[in-house]
Amino acid sequence: MMELRRSQERGYADHGWLKSYHSFSFADYYDPQFMNFGPLRVINEDRIAAGMGFGTHGHQNMEIISYVLDGALAHKDSMGNGSSIRPGDVQRMSAGTGVMHSEFNHARDQTTHFLQIWIQPNQFGIPPSYEEKHFGEAEKRGKLRVIAAPDARDGAVKLHADATIYAGLFDGAEKVTLSIPAGRRAYVHVARGALTVNGQQLVAGDALKLVDVDAVSLSGGVAAEVLVFDLA
Repeated sequence: MMELRRSQERGYADHGWLKSYHSFSFADYYDPQFMNFGPLRVINEDRIAAGMGFGTHGHQNMEIISYVLDGALAHKDSMGNGSSIRPGDVQRMSAGTGVMHSEFNHARDQTTHFLQIWIQPNQFGIPPSYEEKHFGEAEKRGKLRVIAAPDARDGAVKLHADATIYAGLFDGAEKVTLSIPAGRRAYVHVARGALTVNGQQLVAGDALKLVDVDAVSLSGGVAAEVLVFDLA
């Protein structure tokens, strides 16, 4: 089974300083058909205006991943972490028993464009934790680079969830096939550009749900950046 969802079909919120597209029900956007996909609960495509951001707020029992596309995202949390992530960086915060944090765009003249991803954990009540890693363009060019996984393999950030996230960059003749084990599902989100996924043509913001397939095949990229989720 394949289900294609176009970018313009997502929920949308314009708060002035924040413009956000919601792939799944979030805040004031509610659609019972799009509550989650396996443990994948949220993909928000956010654009934060210069000098603005999310004030200090709390989370519990959620794996929160930030993936920056343009600009920089400053992070500060109650665990004592403080950093600024940029394109190529992947940030993972396990909220566990509870954590407070803030996210800001401190630039004077640049919008921060990033994906905020929430994944439901398979371990509840764990101590909160934080991790960030950089994955250069060469690691993702024409291939799918694992960036987050339960076993933290190949230098990925560690997820406390039954999910693995891959990132890739594709253009021209570059192509790859990712095997999906029996009983699992896949979710493909095109972050920018255009890409053909299992014969379906997707553009930035489009997503494809795949159930009972044995592989995800990517080809025909046009300046494409993509995230692929292997999910329980």
